[in-house]
Amino acid sequence: MNATPPIPPSLSSASRAPVAVWPWPMALGLLTVFGLLSALLGQHGVWLALSWITLSVPLVVTLACLIRAWRRAPSVKGGPS
Repeated sequence: MNATPPIPPSLSSASRAPVAVWPWPMALGLLTVFGLLSALLGQHGVWLALSWITLSVPLVVTLACLIRAWRRAPSVKGGPS
């Protein structure tokens, strides 16, 4: 039988504990909620600036992760992109 050996737990991506996966999405979610509340409740001054900054951070993080993923992914033709 040509069975492949099992992947060691340290090398598989499923071995990460949920605690190690959730802090960043939760932080971005809380930042978004704070930004939405500051935009809703504070219409002028520092609240307006805080809402812009806090709502821009998740957008920038998402774009950075997408660009990083696009650079790693092979092109449709199978060659380097």
